[in-house]
Amino acid sequence: MASRKTDSTALYAFDEELRTQHGILCGVDEAGRGPLCGPVCCAAVILDPANPVEGVNDSKKLSAKRREELYEEITQKALAWKVIFVPPEEIDEKNILWATMDGMAQAVAGLDPAPAYVLVDGNRYPPDVPQPGETVVKGDANSASIAAASILAKVSRDRYMMELDRQYPQYQLAKHKGYPTKLHYELIAQYGIQPFYRRSFLKKQGYWH
Repeated sequence: MASRKTDSTALYAFDEELRTQHGILCGVDEAGRGPLCGPVCCAAVILDPANPVEGVNDSKKLSAKRREELYEEITQKALAWKVIFVPPEEIDEKNILWATMDGMAQAVAGLDPAPAYVLVDGNRYPPDVPQPGETVVKGDANSASIAAASILAKVSRDRYMMELDRQYPQYQLAKHKGYPTKLHYELIAQYGIQPFYRRSFLKKQGYWH
């Protein structure tokens, strides 16, 4: 428990310095850029510095159970939050980078109040976000706001894939979450391509012409 507190305290301190300079701060992150199917989920979060979420951290460092717990706490305590699902057909049309950039911009635009400054995980700032801001490499391990966004994006996408798994159990989506594993490719070869697959991703592998 102590390490969780230390981690989240450092992440909140990172944000507080920028909040003091710029005003209302939001963090932005995504989940699901790499899978062969399903949406890419983009989340934006404005945390309430007066009501911190204990244990907020990079979603990849947390168990699925802990992410679920934090998801509930973040959505209850945040001043504003928004999750955008960018569907496979849009990913195929724009490519994954620009689909993600658009999803991030939509997530920021959906916040009320609007942020004054935007922190984006990674090294590329979405061009359609009108507010000033900055990119933070490994932002989900440095910024509480980005970490919170990473949790919302990851949990939202995992829930979506679990529902898809119930509808299409033959693809074992609950096991690999749509990522390009050996098992997943074998199941695609056996059962074919469904509407929720990213054609552009499969084309590279010779599964779609």
